[in-house]
Amino acid sequence: MTSTIHIIDDEESIRDALAFLFASRGLPAQGWPSGEAFLEALPGQDCGCVVLDVRMEGLSGPEVFDRLRAMGWKAPVIFLTGHADVPVAVQTLKAGAFDFVEKPFNDNQLVDLVVKAIAMHENQRVLIGHRQDLQRRIQTLSNREAEVMRLMLQGNLNKQIAHALGIAMRTVEVHRSRVLEKMGVRNTTELVVLLAELDAS
Repeated sequence: MTSTIHIIDDEESIRDALAFLFASRGLPAQGWPSGEAFLEALPGQDCGCVVLDVRMEGLSGPEVFDRLRAMGWKAPVIFLTGHADVPVAVQTLKAGAFDFVEKPFNDNQLVDLVVKAIAMHENQRVLIGHRQDLQRRIQTLSNREAEVMRLMLQGNLNKQIAHALGIAMRTVEVHRSRVLEKMGVRNTTELVVLLAELDAS
């Protein structure tokens, strides 16, 4: 999926200049004349990053950011700010903005920052997808298989699991095999590592 940079600024010259700057580095960009226009369209799936001006006619940058946060927006937001707006920008950082760039900005530094933001966002999407995949695998386990897996993770041997659950050792072996197969691992060690990744993500 191609990540698009969305530029929200009520000054057409700035939107065009930024779009040209990003395009010159091979980064697709789209400009929006107001926060209202962006919020109405809300292009979420292809959004790699939002470059948002602090002061605009209509909704201000922080107001747009607050509305995006209320919607559960995940893509990084970088604010463009004048010197007088730095305290506002600092507040947006505390609220979850990726960064802010003071005008006049250095073209290369801005592009580098946007590239970094997009890369971090893509990595987060991959991690979220990985976590969702693991959760789907866990949900395919039957109640008994989930019980066996819990005891496997505690380091119990088949005999101990059979005793704990009051079932035959052969039945434990069948359940253990199904657990490993459904979770996509070869042994208990790999299962431990896999679920540790889930806890850490």
